[in-house]
Amino acid sequence: MRVNMNNLVSITEANQNFSKVTRMVDEKGPTVILKNNKPKYVVIPYDHLTEFDTAVDEDLNSIAKKYMTKHRKAFQNLAK
Repeated sequence: MRVNMNNLVSITEANQNFSKVTRMVDEKGPTVILKNNKPKYVVIPYDHLTEFDTAVDEDLNSIAKKYMTKHRKAFQNLAK
């Protein structure tokens, strides 16, 4: 998921004006809510949620494949 770094909102502002946050999401995409000047939450449209889950699964599978390939000999030794 890509987040536009211009879509940042403090948690105080999000708490006081959540409709502004939802407008930002509708117009500009995922929005990050900061807590103590650090990214804490991401607000995304609900219909993007399934896309996010699929992307996470695909990333996880590619990472696992890379890791298994890199450490193949160690896994083969452990399997003995």
